[in-house]
Amino acid sequence: MSYLLQFLAGVLVTNGIPHWVQGLSGNQFPSPFATPSGVGDSSPLVNVVWGLANLVGGLVLFCKFATGDTLGWILLALGSLAMAAFCATHFGKVRKR
Repeated sequence: MSYLLQFLAGVLVTNGIPHWVQGLSGNQFPSPFATPSGVGDSSPLVNVVWGLANLVGGLVLFCKFATGDTLGWILLALGSLAMAAFCATHFGKVRKR
């Protein structure tokens, strides 16, 4: 179970980065709270809060369930890579519209 949570920690931290950065930059950016969800733009404040929630959640998961072995770090990186690939694909399509 710890390994799955480390993968999820990588997903959450990576998802938090674009929301946090876009919100801090004062830019609107798609979030789950927009209409339509994940496609429409949310305000910078919503993105800052959503980004921070993802970053904190990911860091808490990682710190609480870190196994300290190489596999845990690999799973964190794989979770991050999986979310980065999803975000690149999804937001690339959203921005083309």
